[in-house]
Amino acid sequence: MTQTQEPARSRTFTWSDPATNAAQVGRRSGIDMIRAMIAGELAGPPVMDLIDMGRMEAEEGRVVVELIPREFHYNPLGTVHGGVISTMLDTAAGCAVHTTLPAGVGYTSLDLNVKFLRPVTVDSGMLRCEGTVLQRGRRTALAEARLTDADSRLIAHATSTCLIYPLP
Repeated sequence: MTQTQEPARSRTFTWSDPATNAAQVGRRSGIDMIRAMIAGELAGPPVMDLIDMGRMEAEEGRVVVELIPREFHYNPLGTVHGGVISTMLDTAAGCAVHTTLPAGVGYTSLDLNVKFLRPVTVDSGMLRCEGTVLQRGRRTALAEARLTDADSRLIAHATSTCLIYPLP
């Protein structure tokens, strides 16, 4: 059986040096850093360019990120890979926690519990992922993220526990 050769698809992207933003972590509060990224004063993290995550909005304890599903997000089954969906959920939940942190304080994800509810394809339209902080203490924070499609249907849900720590 001969397989028909299709023209190759390609994608090129660029990103900024992540060390520039990392140097700001101890100097700015989390909400100030994220607002600076939204305003274009600081570049977004390279992972946003890698998966082509788009618009972002933020307020204290809440972050929204968006992504238009494309073929390059697909797994072998012809749907968006769960890793892309998980990355959006982790980003929204973690950044929501980040918006609550003062200068000199960092965080890292301890866990991410994801529930996939519907498949995603290019026909799903704009994906919107909203992360909110459910509880923040001195050492840990609990956040959730909800991913919806263009018809506002829930696609996936996640909870994340983040460790909060002082930066050196």
